[in-house]
Amino acid sequence: KKKKKKNLKNRPLANPRRQCPSEAMVLLSASICTKSGKAVVARQFMEISRSRIEGLLAAFPKLINTDEQHTFVETDSVRYVYQPMDALYMVLITTRNSNILEDLETLRLFAKVVPEYCQANTEHEVALHSFDLIAAFDEIVALGYRENVTLAQIRQFTAMDSHDENIFKMVQRNKEREAAELSKRRAKELSKLAKEKALSGRGGTGSGSGSRFAGGFGSDTRNSGDTRSTATGFGSGSVPAAESVAKTPEPSKAKKPGRGMKLGGKPKTNDFVEQLLAEGEQVEDTDAAAPVAHGSPQSAVSAASQPQAHMESIHLKVEEKISLTANQEGGLDSMEVKGILALTVSDAEHAKIRVILDKTDCKKAANFQTHPNVDKNGFLNKSVIALKAADRPFPVNTELAVLRWRFQGTDETDMPLTINCWPNPSGSGCDVNVTYDLSETSPELRDVSIVIPLPVGSGAPKIATIDGEYHHDGRRNVLEWKLPVIDSGNSTGSLEFSCKGGDTADFFPVLVDFSSPRTFVGLKVVAVKSVDDDSDESFSSDVQFTVDKYEIV
Repeated sequence: KKKKKKNLKNRPLANPRRQCPSEAMVLLSASICTKSGKAVVARQFMEISRSRIEGLLAAFPKLINTDEQHTFVETDSVRYVYQPMDALYMVLITTRNSNILEDLETLRLFAKVVPEYCQANTEHEVALHSFDLIAAFDEIVALGYRENVTLAQIRQFTAMDSHDENIFKMVQRNKEREAAELSKRRAKELSKLAKEKALSGRGGTGSGSGSRFAGGFGSDTRNSGDTRSTATGFGSGSVPAAESVAKTPEPSKAKKPGRGMKLGGKPKTNDFVEQLLAEGEQVEDTDAAAPVAHGSPQSAVSAASQPQAHMESIHLKVEEKISLTANQEGGLDSMEVKGILALTVSDAEHAKIRVILDKTDCKKAANFQTHPNVDKNGFLNKSVIALKAADRPFPVNTELAVLRWRFQGTDETDMPLTINCWPNPSGSGCDVNVTYDLSETSPELRDVSIVIPLPVGSGAPKIATIDGEYHHDGRRNVLEWKLPVIDSGNSTGSLEFSCKGGDTADFFPVLVDFSSPRTFVGLKVVAVKSVDDDSDESFSSDVQFTVDKYEIV
């Protein structure tokens, strides 16, 4: 007996996790259910059966006491933490020993995620975006415990944005645009050749008939019934053919326009352009140069004389993208600007060139990197882009990235546009003041858009003062502040509005978007010269400074 008791005493205990599975995790499930307890979306963070979850959610409405204003209710085994959302409930099922304060904070984050994917808090809308919601729930909770993430980070993680993919898509779009431009030029050349062929064909027909008439007048006497042989009474075979043609004009053929090659049909009327014209907007008519009469040489000349937007045989493309994250206090969390200079040569006769750049106004913190085949010393010392082997030409009909650069900002003064958002909660709602400030070193910004989120269910805001225009998007529940241009003439501006309900966190993150025809780092293309005789080469350039991510969180 003593030996048996000793064995029982030394026997190891069973796994406590298996004895109390509810205590192994803090958050058991995150669910969206109806008022009757029907589960619409449920995400479990531990092994638990579907019937068990459906039973817990079915019992949940019976435990709610409408007279109390608590947002949680407990049973013998679990705790329900919930928040009403119109006709639905956002419910978190946790263990009884979990921290109620952390559970409430997690619940608020879950409730903010739902409007990001659902336009309305209805059963159909939630079921339609169920997989998106589950992916977002997994970013908030892992293995039953909440991750330290914000709403902006969840949006970024679920978007799965890839910089390499964006670069690949950018290159593909450029290739498609270049192919479209090349096809347009080829189509114009074919149209011009067809018109010239039609004109020359009409002239050859008149000359041939004239020679036949001239020959008939002097020599053809065998066929007395031929009307041409009867014309011998008017002259001899020495009459010039041109004179004969002049005596027998063909007005029907002269008036008939040459068809040539027909590219496309009659352009249809653009209702959108007509609406803009009716509102007094100035719209440039790009179809004004189209010839009215296809067979008229004057119309063809006028169409060819119109300026056409095209790329030269040497084309330089400069693209910059900025990724910036700032905080509510105006501080800079992270900032990165990436740029690329791409060269495209479409004519082999102009392939031996060198590109002259200007780095006088470039930011000192910018880090440049040249292509392996480009002379790096020439770029660093003389600001020249040229191949290491001077006798070698650049590749033809290939977009070559000859230069890349990267700039990382560490100070608030590096921000091109500073945005300050000041929500002031009051008894009846919230008064919000938003201001922008353009940096002294920032280039001119165009098509500026500042998107401010609004509290759920607040409706349309009341605008007190604004510099520029605004648009309220009820579907996305945001207020968009639009400014066509921000430069030294309007380097500062403000927007004041008020809305119902909400607190400070509901008006973040603020998203900013813009574009600029100048680079942020200050790099400029000055000229392109030939390597053989140092003569200037004609070139075209396209400079774009756009936003990859610009947010205030």
